[in-house]
Amino acid sequence: MAEQHRPHTGPSPAASPAFIAALRSAVRGASDFGAAARALTTMDASNYRRVPLGVLAPRDADDIAAALTVCREYGVPVVPRGGGTSIAGQATGTGLVLDLTRHLRTVLDVDPAARTAVVQPGVILDDLRAAAAPHGLTFGPDPSTHSRCTLGGMIGNNSCGAHSVAWGTTADNVRDLSVVRYGGQALRLERGSGAGPAGVDALVAGHLALLRTGYPDLPRRISGYALDALLPEHPGGPDPVRAFCGSEGTLGVVTEATVRLVEAPRARALAVLGYADESAAAEAAPGLLPYGPLTVEGMAADLVREPAGLLPRGAAWLFVETGGATAAEARAHAERVLRAADAVDGAVVTDPAGQRALWRIREDAAGTATRMPDGSEAWPGWEDCAVPPARLGAYLRDFRALLTEHGLRGTPYGHFGDGCIHVRIDFDLTTDAGVARFRRFSEETADLVVAHGGSLSGEHGDGQARAELLPRMYGDELVALFGRFKDLWDPDGGLNPGMLARPDRLDANLRFSVLPKRPVDVEFGYPQDGGDFAGAVRRCVGVAKCRTQEASGAGVMCPSFRATGEEAHSTRGRARLLHEMLAGEVITDGWRSTEVRDALDLCLSCKGCRSDCPVGVDMATYKAEFLHHHYRGRLRPAAHHAMGRLPRWLRLARPFARPLNALARLRPLAALAKRLAGIAPERTIPVLATETYSRWLRRRQGRGTRILSSSRVVHLWADTFTEHLSPQVGRAAVRVLEEATGRTVLPPPVPGLCCGLTYVSTGQLDAARRVMRRTLDRLDLLPGQPLVVLEPSCAATLRTDLPELLPDDPRAAGLASAVRTFAQYLEEYAPDWTPPRLDRPAAGQTHCHQHAVLGDAAERRLRERLGLTGELSGGCCGLAGNFGFEKGHWEVSVACAEERLLPAVRAAEPGTELLADGFSCRTQLDQLAGRRARHLAEVIAEALPESAPGGGAPDPGR
Repeated sequence: MAEQHRPHTGPSPAASPAFIAALRSAVRGASDFGAAARALTTMDASNYRRVPLGVLAPRDADDIAAALTVCREYGVPVVPRGGGTSIAGQATGTGLVLDLTRHLRTVLDVDPAARTAVVQPGVILDDLRAAAAPHGLTFGPDPSTHSRCTLGGMIGNNSCGAHSVAWGTTADNVRDLSVVRYGGQALRLERGSGAGPAGVDALVAGHLALLRTGYPDLPRRISGYALDALLPEHPGGPDPVRAFCGSEGTLGVVTEATVRLVEAPRARALAVLGYADESAAAEAAPGLLPYGPLTVEGMAADLVREPAGLLPRGAAWLFVETGGATAAEARAHAERVLRAADAVDGAVVTDPAGQRALWRIREDAAGTATRMPDGSEAWPGWEDCAVPPARLGAYLRDFRALLTEHGLRGTPYGHFGDGCIHVRIDFDLTTDAGVARFRRFSEETADLVVAHGGSLSGEHGDGQARAELLPRMYGDELVALFGRFKDLWDPDGGLNPGMLARPDRLDANLRFSVLPKRPVDVEFGYPQDGGDFAGAVRRCVGVAKCRTQEASGAGVMCPSFRATGEEAHSTRGRARLLHEMLAGEVITDGWRSTEVRDALDLCLSCKGCRSDCPVGVDMATYKAEFLHHHYRGRLRPAAHHAMGRLPRWLRLARPFARPLNALARLRPLAALAKRLAGIAPERTIPVLATETYSRWLRRRQGRGTRILSSSRVVHLWADTFTEHLSPQVGRAAVRVLEEATGRTVLPPPVPGLCCGLTYVSTGQLDAARRVMRRTLDRLDLLPGQPLVVLEPSCAATLRTDLPELLPDDPRAAGLASAVRTFAQYLEEYAPDWTPPRLDRPAAGQTHCHQHAVLGDAAERRLRERLGLTGELSGGCCGLAGNFGFEKGHWEVSVACAEERLLPAVRAAEPGTELLADGFSCRTQLDQLAGRRARHLAEVIAEALPESAPGGGAPDPGR
């Protein structure tokens, strides 16, 4: 037990120069043996960590064969890797990692008549589904990671998903395979053909009785090698394709696959059924299967946190999806299910948006379940067993009792119609005692599953998490046969060693063992992680929702990954690098790491991961933390001085706004200024206001405004951008707020109060704290009074960064709770006000910080009351404060804007109102599209009658 917890005393082994040279001369694809590439692939979505020698991105099947030839010659193990979302550790390895997602991601053919498709192993499942959709077809298996998992990985794990009750597992949907063995030999596997390498037929023939009796009969039997598929009586003859599926990269590497497609229902409906408890839901599930549903998914109340209002009454629920040729047919099908179900409550949902919202609860469960309701951590250690569906209710009762016996907690959910349960458990995997309990629980639960006639794995494969326990399920004789089968395919043992045959111990190679045992000295409070930065970093469990190629709905995460396609620029990739930085084995220079710095350089600090990541990874905060330590006592980039201290420079520049604006229009001078300030040469320097917002408001109040009492005033935050760069937004907001509430907007008590945003985003945290304390000292805000903040990024800073940087100052939490957006304040303090009707379409962008921290429900309701129709774009504008202005970020900044914002604006019909509450979003539209967007306050103010308080329409000038 002590081995996996011993401290690391030196760097991990490196690949030999001779091997690297031989590999690079044999393949066309790029290989990388640097610290960053290795660090990025030490982990998948499991509890395990293994350090590879390097990473190769093969360009084609010939590259794979050549690489496997060289690796066998030099004795280097190989692990094929797709999306890296495996939950049992099988996508980690100690040798050469084959990254099959870089180049081998083409759907080669779709044959609608034959209902087949030919794919390369790195094809993302959603891409295959999109290619099949125009023909009314789809690929049946659909894991919750469908937006980033690959077909090669699905074949390796025999993945299933929610629709397996209708369409089966991946093995049921693969026709033939092209694979390459360790050493470079290519094989073609087809149903009804030979069983594979020489000796396999004889192995099967010599053990017919064992293979006929040794496997449990259930729909989700994923554990072990499917040698029973090679029996001569198998329908259609021996099926080497099915036997290969689920082999977890231990037999060969898939280079091409022909897969079966199924007809996609034209319409779908969802029957949501509420039950008194989890066991009642589980016992009801098998009775619904005769009605031919597409899915029968289940979850209990302890998994559902905030969106419970979407669900009918009950403490557990079944999601039963039905299909039909028409919406009416699908609905009628779902209503039959509802009538047949003995449920406490139920509803049929046909609205696609409503169905998506409900499915999002289920699909995010792999991440959501990693945190208990009290915030404590939970892990996948016993993730996806399956029992006969009729035994599921009894199994769940016994499983809950076993959890209680071990003093553990978990939140089961999953594919109740197939008897497959997922669960994350609050194992303590950081201490010897906790790891010992993890082992005892795993052994006892394996016995429980077998007692109910089940399979240790019902979806994600055995990997390292369960392969050691396979003798409890299959017996020693059949497991020994697994080893012989592996040896016939891979006699050198070079493919994914430690998995399935002769596996590593389930409590070895745990990824937590290398992290510091004591909290790291950091600046932010990390209140959700007990103040522990390592705890914050290990939030990332690797489900890789950040690796989606397209943002959906209002989602933001992760714009830099979508721009570059590089793992290092995903939230997961950055979290992995920070993990390895703390481990100190692969990345050995700690906070000074250039690998971590370079990966974080393209993080836009959009905070999208804070809300969109199922486990709430907050990379913007981690980036600020890293930059603070990385540059402590060192020379910072010029942009940190120029834009990180922007509030200070703008205050100094205020008296000279007119001449500075004139000088900025002179191209040689502007180019020199941008070069000195570290600003991208493609950017235009924003125009300075000749009269600040605060000066205007004081001048206006000097004309006779009288304040009668504190209950008749509005505190409007004069943020840096409104104050110096867009005061027209502040003037418009004053007019609207006073018209709507009858209250008087107060001038700032002291000029130049700042939230600290620009200091935080550049990692100047000591300066940020000084600025924040000055604000708290001078802001005259009575307890319980709200503070209206027009700029979303400043509101988010006050709401989150302020209390997390000053956790011991109660004033910080008080100010954070006082923050309101413009729309939130109007909704709360002027509920009876009738805004003007605009009745025109709107386009533009919801600020990423608004989406991630503040929420935009009030803004949506206000737009609806105004008659502004249409949805604003999600994603990120790409400017993101200082990010898009910094030299070297232009291409990524533009790519982010081109993803959703710019196309939406270009497609807007004439007369569409362009909305963007964030200064960055408005600036990006101005500089890239030549279009002027406005804050919602400006739009409303323009429509107010001339007699409204404030005296006429706001001056649009500076």
